[in-house]
Amino acid sequence: MGKERLQKVLAHAGVASRRASEELILAGRVEANGKIVRTLGVKVDPAVDRIRVNGRPIKRTPSKVYYLLNKPRGVISSCHDPRGRPTVLEFLPGIKERVYPVGRLDYDSEGLVFLTNDGDTALVFSHPRYQVRKSYLVQVEGLPNQRTLKRLCQGVKLSDGWTAPARARLVEELGDTALMVLEIHEGKNRQIRRMCDAIGHPVISLKRFRMGPLDLEGLGQGEYRQLTPGEVRNLHAFVAKAKAAANSGK
Repeated sequence: MGKERLQKVLAHAGVASRRASEELILAGRVEANGKIVRTLGVKVDPAVDRIRVNGRPIKRTPSKVYYLLNKPRGVISSCHDPRGRPTVLEFLPGIKERVYPVGRLDYDSEGLVFLTNDGDTALVFSHPRYQVRKSYLVQVEGLPNQRTLKRLCQGVKLSDGWTAPARARLVEELGDTALMVLEIHEGKNRQIRRMCDAIGHPVISLKRFRMGPLDLEGLGQGEYRQLTPGEVRNLHAFVAKAKAAANSGK
């Protein structure tokens, strides 16, 4: 296998996403051959070097697994919460593998959460350069018109910069509220809510129903399932295509 960057090895071992693994290294929580590593350029051979995280050895070659969860509102899309709120892992009883959620989904939002221990796939789904689209059903205050929807499609200026162009369409008017479908490929903090605030239509409810080729079909609220072998093959093909497109600059 040879030597690889330490954060990549941690991601492959299912410790955390590559970004989260970098944070573990910078925090001094990772050891290689008995020495704490605090820089991101270090390369290791997972077949030879002794690697520990928080004092515990990592697994060498865990099998890669993929799960979908329909997250209810009032649940944190992370592995741990210092405030003691319920996390997505509490909805996956009996799973032996160490998995982690890919990307954000707010505490007050519901819908699709993708969990895996496959670091490469997690990176493609979470990094904006790969432009993996996430689709949301959004109920907002007021009735957006075509001019307002066009603003979303062109990009909205937020406190941390302009958003990339989104896809937006009106689904249904419900009295003095409306249902929209929004598609984005970024993952800014509370991005959908902030975008809707910026156009004058605050979010009432928010549900993610698709991420790339993955969707919520057949999953009730709070339910989860493992991807089928066919879905895993489609996922790998999608990831390979996204990597090729990003590397070609398309």
